[in-house]
Amino acid sequence: MRLVLSIPKLAAAVLISSALLPSVASAEETVYRFSPVNQYDINLTAAYWNPIINYISEKSGVKLSLKIGRTSADTTSFVLAQEVEFAFTNHLFSPEREKLGWKVFGRRNIPSVTGQIVVPADSGITELQQLKDKSVAFPGPEALVGYKVPMAQLISKGVDVNVVFGGNQNGALAQLFAGKVQAVGGNSQLIDSYSTREKKKFRILWSSEPYHDLALMASGKVNDATVKAVANAFFNMKNDPQGKEILHQVSQKVGLSTDNYFIPADNSEYASYRRFYQNAPASLR
Repeated sequence: MRLVLSIPKLAAAVLISSALLPSVASAEETVYRFSPVNQYDINLTAAYWNPIINYISEKSGVKLSLKIGRTSADTTSFVLAQEVEFAFTNHLFSPEREKLGWKVFGRRNIPSVTGQIVVPADSGITELQQLKDKSVAFPGPEALVGYKVPMAQLISKGVDVNVVFGGNQNGALAQLFAGKVQAVGGNSQLIDSYSTREKKKFRILWSSEPYHDLALMASGKVNDATVKAVANAFFNMKNDPQGKEILHQVSQKVGLSTDNYFIPADNSEYASYRRFYQNAPASLR
C-alpha cells in the first residue's frame, strides 16, 4: 500500500476564528469547544455547523464555539488531545480510544451509511479487481466509514492500490473528477450529497454493511447538567420554528435531506464500529 498526501489548497481567507477562542471567555462564562469531523471542505463544514452551534448556545445557555482543523485528521487530533469538550464523530470507537471516556448522547435521524468504493458512471472500471495498482482517493486516514472500511475490503481482496488522501470527502471526489485518481472510497451519505450538489453520477463498485451516522459525543470531563442542557437543545431543534428553519437551510447547503434532525442515542447503537475493529487488518486499527 503506497500513501500519497494530496490536500486541496485552501483560501487564505478561510479562518474559523471561533477555533481560536480560549476555553474560558471571561470569569463569568465558560466556553465549551465543539469539534465536528470535517465531512466537507472547511468552508462547507463551517457553513453547516456555525448556525447550529449558535442556536444551541442560545437555547441551552451553554456557550459553544466551533473548533475545526484543516482536515478531518487535524480535527480529530484536537479531540484526542482533549482540547475540546463536545464532538460529532465516529473516530472514537476503537478499543484504545474508548478508554478516553467520551460518551454518545445523540445523532441525526438520517438513514445508516455505508462505506463505498465508487467510480464515475461512465468509467470503464466495473469491478474492484480492476483497481489493482491504480490510484484511489479517500477522505483521510481517520475516516472509519470513508477510508478504513473500504480499505479493509481492498486488502481482503488482495487489491493493492495507490492511496491518496484528499483531506475530506469533497477533496477526494474532486481528485476523481480532475482525473488524478481512478476511484474514491467514501461515506455513502457524503457521496450522495456531493452527487446532489455537483450533479455528478457514480457507479458503486462495492458497499459495506450499514453504520449509524456520526455521533454527538461529550467528554467525560463535562458535568451531566451541561451535557443534558446541550443535548436537549439539539433534540428540541425540530420542534422550534427557528431551529427547524436552521436545519432546513444548512441541510440544503450540503445536499442533505431537509427533514433530518437530532435524536437521542447511546453507545450501544455503535456496536458495528466495534465489530469492525475486532476483525480489521492491523494496519487499520
